Amino acid sequence: MFTKQIHRDNLPPVFKHRRAGVLLHPTSLPGKPELGELGADAYRFIEWMHQAGLTVWQVLPLGPTQGDLSPYMSPSSHAGNTRLISLDMLRDWGWLDRDVDTGADEQYRRHRLLQMARQGFELRASQQEQADFHQFCERYHYWLEDFAIYQALRQVQMGKPWTQWPPALRDREPQAMSRVHKKYTTYIKQARFEQFVFFRQWLALKAFANERGIFMFGDMPIFVAHDSAEVWAKPDYFDLTETGCPRTVAGVPPDYFSATGQRWGNPHYRWERMAADGFQWWKQRLQTGLDLYDVVRIDHFRGFEAYWEIDAKEETAMMGHWVPGPGAALFDALREAFPKLPLVAEDLGIITPEVEALRDRFSFPGMKILQFAFDGSSDNPYLPAHHPTNAVVYTGTHDNDTTLGWFNTLDEGAQHRVNTALQEQGGEPMPWPLIATALASPCQLAMIPLQDFLALGSDARMNIPAQKENNWRWCFSWDQLPEGLSEKINQLVQLHGRGHVDKKSEVDSNPF
Repeated sequence: MFTKQIHRDNLPPVFKHRRAGVLLHPTSLPGKPELGELGADAYRFIEWMHQAGLTVWQVLPLGPTQGDLSPYMSPSSHAGNTRLISLDMLRDWGWLDRDVDTGADEQYRRHRLLQMARQGFELRASQQEQADFHQFCERYHYWLEDFAIYQALRQVQMGKPWTQWPPALRDREPQAMSRVHKKYTTYIKQARFEQFVFFRQWLALKAFANERGIFMFGDMPIFVAHDSAEVWAKPDYFDLTETGCPRTVAGVPPDYFSATGQRWGNPHYRWERMAADGFQWWKQRLQTGLDLYDVVRIDHFRGFEAYWEIDAKEETAMMGHWVPGPGAALFDALREAFPKLPLVAEDLGIITPEVEALRDRFSFPGMKILQFAFDGSSDNPYLPAHHPTNAVVYTGTHDNDTTLGWFNTLDEGAQHRVNTALQEQGGEPMPWPLIATALASPCQLAMIPLQDFLALGSDARMNIPAQKENNWRWCFSWDQLPEGLSEKINQLVQLHGRGHVDKKSEVDSNPF
């Protein structure tokens, strides 16, 4: 428990007090014309959070996405999703003309406008803005150059994965790479510029939130996509064949979400190689994460103790087996580099005593999901009576149905069990009894998906694990927020001792 095992002065700031927050990926902000971005609606959302007494915004991963829009299968473990860039903000900065109209589909339109913005930056940016750009490139040189070249080559190779590029490019032969630098300079400059813009806009938004006492809660997927800048640039860190194809891939065995398990397809790490240089790759990855967020959830934490290894030839995850992971050695190295590791362990799924021991050795908060609590068993660890202080409680996560959708799919007996367990939370309809239960939990941090605050059904679900289509597309609209909602939430937050503590959080919002 926090109070018995950890001196409060040694805690990351976000965990020093009871807090409540909201889970919402930024693409779910009101879109113009499609998914959300880091413009005016993002700032308005932070103001709404402040009015509601919510002091943590869990944004999930912010990396670039591919066709399925999942940020958990990103072509970079460092870069930001340029689809989130606010074009209006570029116009406000004077880098993009206001009357430009490309007259094309949305994806191509954004591509052209970002090109025009780079040209405008080169012509009109101030000396300080130019200096900020060079400082950004220097700070993130450890990943930015590889990513920019990778993006340039993906473009000229018509989007083909790097294993299908000509062997000289696939294998990064020095002469071939020298030619790439000369021939595709414009593409490389564009990729650098777009990342600079993303980080500039995100860090400005983060500073705005921090000034209002709101922490940004990010997410670091344990694995990276095979078709990614990291795997292409550092193939010796991954379990690959001579031609770059995975030998083994990641996933989980059959579980709550899938009867055949989940075959994610990410290549496994060569942990012995990563340990040989003191886990430098992980230190750099976490450095980027801690620049972007105030606290980071490590997805699939159990994979660090032991991971499910699947032969790449297998079509499902059923025939995999458990292999020991790096364990405490990795987190000892990370704690040496970052003494106050502000990490949350996603400890869902098949959790063994060894996984719990690894989590507790470093005092990482785990996760408690209330939708998992009502199976009728009195020793269910997700029941509020069993919640530790050192944990984050959720009604549900982005991988669950909305609480209203979940409740409506339960049979009559299960609904009766839930209602009986929650009867002390008042007579309001679902999802409010579960929200109140989360806020009343002993857990130091309570997180509620925005869909639950809006009492939305299954149509608003964000993601169905193991399903590759029609995920990550939900957006809310401002007219879905009923009058008085922020006041209602604030009253509940205050009632359970999770209100604002101070005006400004103890973070440095601008790392460069």
